[in-house]
Amino acid sequence: MTTPRTTLRTTPSAPPSIVWFRDDLRLSDHPALRAAAKNAAKTGAPVICLYVLDDAAGRAPGAAARWWLAQSLRALGADIATRGGSLILRKGPAARVIAEVARESGARTVYWNGIAQPHQAVERQLEAALAKLGVDSQSFPGDLLAPPAAIRNKEGRGLRVFTPFWRRVLALGDPPKPLPAPKELGPAPTVASDTLETWKLEPGKPDWADGLRETWTPGEASARARLRDFLKHTAQGYVGDRDRPDREGTSRLSPHLRFGELSPRQVWHAARFAAEENPAIGPGVDKFLSELGWREFCRHLLHDHPNLATENLQANFDGFSWKPDAKALSAWQRGRTGYPIVDAGLRELWHTGVMHNRVRMVVASFLVKHLLIDWRDGETWFWDTLVDADAGSNPANWQWVAGCGADAAPYFRVFNPVLQGERFDPNGAYVRRWVPELKDVPPELIHQPWQATPIELASAGITLGKSYPHPIVDHAKGRERALAAYAKIRKG
Repeated sequence: MTTPRTTLRTTPSAPPSIVWFRDDLRLSDHPALRAAAKNAAKTGAPVICLYVLDDAAGRAPGAAARWWLAQSLRALGADIATRGGSLILRKGPAARVIAEVARESGARTVYWNGIAQPHQAVERQLEAALAKLGVDSQSFPGDLLAPPAAIRNKEGRGLRVFTPFWRRVLALGDPPKPLPAPKELGPAPTVASDTLETWKLEPGKPDWADGLRETWTPGEASARARLRDFLKHTAQGYVGDRDRPDREGTSRLSPHLRFGELSPRQVWHAARFAAEENPAIGPGVDKFLSELGWREFCRHLLHDHPNLATENLQANFDGFSWKPDAKALSAWQRGRTGYPIVDAGLRELWHTGVMHNRVRMVVASFLVKHLLIDWRDGETWFWDTLVDADAGSNPANWQWVAGCGADAAPYFRVFNPVLQGERFDPNGAYVRRWVPELKDVPPELIHQPWQATPIELASAGITLGKSYPHPIVDHAKGRERALAAYAKIRKG
């Protein structure tokens, strides 16, 4: 069945150029768009802004990320329209589709920003397809603070430990300053476009996205506002508050960075400028930028290891004896493990499409260590439910927790979910928000309600095993089993 399309009609005065938008859904600091706009100002050539939905190139986004993508494309289309242009939508293999649009429109040049993911084959295919048509192509760096080629060891391989990696990035100095958005794009020539609705990126029935709509406003304007707000109100307390899920202590910029509504160098320069203006936030900014560096590190890992989501970085883990358990996995996914901090995180994820970073570590550790369920099962769940699911950070972080990745947490580091809850959610505010059946449990018991007396449980309206589950695994026994399993691969 042919996809319905709208058609935009103008008469160009010069051969147009095409800007291929990817995970860079913004107008500011967009080197490819800047180059096309500069050429348009010189020659009068109109600019075709094109987004291609190509689920075969790289890893297709999960359901929550597809919801975000739909909103972000709407916002981008509106921003382009204010500058006289329009966003063209096409679906299919990117190299073929872009070549088709070039042929249909008579475009003579295609511009795009390189993305540090396993997409290089697509770029090479596109260059070859355009060359056959006599169409020029130009790509630009715009996704990272430093290209992978700039951070190599003596053998020419990427670094596998974060601290020396980040030192090398910092030694390169400030990245280039962000580019301004073009003031004008002008109308595109006659080009057919899909309508966003036909792509069915958003849920129908059931519509599970109410929590996402309540939590987020995707788009470049929202991303920039969130960055300003973080630097003004949150950065000063970032070092201490970032691990507290009961506080608004993080930037919440991850989905905006995931879809390129902000570039890393925009974040870098805004943060550095804010610290110069207000030295009190300097330590918070340094720590915040190191977290941006971790994202960079994960992207570099992905560049070197395209199968990061499916293959252990440390091959000795290939023989690890995971224990498949569909019932336990389902309880974990639904936030019904009986450990309040774990359940709160998974329910926050389902409602908002994100999970606090400290809680992500606890939740992931619980799955792979207490339950001995393969890290790939957890990574797949996060991939489908996170709005910020990043092809580098998501698998790299899961491998880090499991102990099989780069710069990995030691195998014997098994987070105690009770102690983690008591330390980072001491009054239980985070748990009360996301596990409301426990709202009347006293703070000293909220992270281990099974220790409450029958009277205390009755007073809180809790019946363990009914209104809230018993723990699905004993912490001490789960830890002992995990250490035994990990010891076997060490001997092997």
